[in-house]
Amino acid sequence: MKVAYYPGCVAQESGKELDMAVRAVAPRLGIELAEFPNFSCCGSGFIDESNYALNTAINARNLAIAEKAGLGVVMTVCSTCQGMLKLAKWNLAHNSVLRARSDKVLSQIGMHYQGSAEPKHMLQILVEDLGGAKKLSTLVKRPLKGLKVGAFYGCHILRPHDKMGFEDPEDPHSFEDVIRALGAEPVDYRGRVMCCGFPIQFVKPKTGQLLAGKQVLDAKRHGAHAMATPCPLCHISLDTYQKEAGKQVGEELNMPVFHFPQLIGLALGIAPDALGLSRHLVDTRSALEKLGAVGVPA
Repeated sequence: MKVAYYPGCVAQESGKELDMAVRAVAPRLGIELAEFPNFSCCGSGFIDESNYALNTAINARNLAIAEKAGLGVVMTVCSTCQGMLKLAKWNLAHNSVLRARSDKVLSQIGMHYQGSAEPKHMLQILVEDLGGAKKLSTLVKRPLKGLKVGAFYGCHILRPHDKMGFEDPEDPHSFEDVIRALGAEPVDYRGRVMCCGFPIQFVKPKTGQLLAGKQVLDAKRHGAHAMATPCPLCHISLDTYQKEAGKQVGEELNMPVFHFPQLIGLALGIAPDALGLSRHLVDTRSALEKLGAVGVPA
């Protein structure tokens, strides 16, 4: 399956381990990545706060780039990017005034948005287009037995449901299905569908850290050895700010947090170093040691 690969900003800079993992895992899953260096930032939920029409036009341009190349799917690896691109597509289809404004802007740079390209997160592609958990289980080389994982979806891949059209935001199951297919045990906890606090980190950092801390603590109290997320912004809240988050909830958390494709990569037999696990702020070795046969990075 050939897709237009939309890595987003974080995977190309502070979260390069996510991009590493995607590139290592994609060919083994049957995904061919077409790259477009001229993709721009999705706006990350910030630009639309000040200029909604501009943010829509930015993402119409991103989708138009894939359409011009004849590709029907834009693969995201970030819940926030998925939310921004999908929301733009929905608005362009349902708001004729916004569509006209966007078309006018794009025409000035020689671009034309058709509406044919579909933004899909890698998780969504895996479960909807590549045979789902059943097919994934046949590719596993090194089952993650003994590891209890708390899936953390991130807001924008699920909400608003009427526009995202993926899963029930209150009771999703695709990520847990994937975790089972990899041989690990998914942990059921309320925080898995809650906010990580990332958007608040820059306005009220202690509030944002408190939200992140609550979700990590919830997973920990339900027996998770590790968490995994399909969103690098959630990963920043849960991993990068985990020490500060622990202070807000009054407990040292020490919870390893994996990017979604890293977890898959481990089960497919890819070495931890090739997945960038040594780049995490919270040491992943406690989780890897649960797997026994998995090499532990220094």
